[in-house]
Amino acid sequence: MKPTKIIELLIDEKDEQTGIHAVSVVHSPAIEENFIALSKLEVELKEVDVEKKILMGAALIPNKQIIRANKDGEPYYIYFSDDTVRKASELFLMRSNQNNATIEHAQKLSGMSVVESWLIEDEVHDKSVKYGFTLPKGTWMISMKCNNDEVWQDVKAGKVKGFSIEGYFADKLEMSKKDEQKDEIIEMLKDILNVKAASYTDYPDVVKRNAQRGIMLNEKNGNKCATQVGKIRAQQLANGEPVTEETIKRMYSYLSRAEVYYDKGESEDCGYISYVLWGGKAAKDWAESKLNEIEKQKQK
Repeated sequence: MKPTKIIELLIDEKDEQTGIHAVSVVHSPAIEENFIALSKLEVELKEVDVEKKILMGAALIPNKQIIRANKDGEPYYIYFSDDTVRKASELFLMRSNQNNATIEHAQKLSGMSVVESWLIEDEVHDKSVKYGFTLPKGTWMISMKCNNDEVWQDVKAGKVKGFSIEGYFADKLEMSKKDEQKDEIIEMLKDILNVKAASYTDYPDVVKRNAQRGIMLNEKNGNKCATQVGKIRAQQLANGEPVTEETIKRMYSYLSRAEVYYDKGESEDCGYISYVLWGGKAAKDWAESKLNEIEKQKQK
């Protein structure tokens, strides 16, 4: 099956969980770039001392599409932008992760330390070119000291060939959702605190009933559906509380995008539950009508 989805992975610097926590030496590196072992065994390195036992290779290549598969076996691509590669390289050292290493992402290794870290700035004169690499500008290169004899023997035997990073990243879609949720919460606070703002409570009773039904269905489902924003919005509507023009705009925007879930009519489906938490189709129709009414009043 050919991958159809391409996802950009990001680092949220405010979240200490995101970033690279370790470097793994692996047989088949995801970025498809083998490292080289700095020793006399490598022709390219000429007179490098065999006792150095240093591995050099690419940790991350910007904008390179890497194939992955989800839990259902469906393939997709991920990639890292130039900016994310830079942030990852900086945070890796700032958080003192240079001694964290594994083999095949399974077993922790001792005696492995990143001793050099740099970004390629010149594709012609960069240090990596001397050792036979042809990599794009912005690539994160590392050199790792290997004081683990077992790993070094595997390197010489060709059993491990490259670096693979370990860490947590947010994808662009999830980051967008987080930003949207923050905006929603800010608007809710405005609803509560800015008493001078015009607000409206004339939405039909069916909107309230839909929100109440959504709350009930979500409780039966262990409250696992919808964002915190959607849950709070449902409480507002179910209680008949006033909503501002900005909130009505957000209601219409969300309900228009997510109307497909309402058509499914699946009471246990999270998409359906989220939709009725926002008041359902009745809320969408009211919001559209109300925004038109408000606009006409402004024109007068």
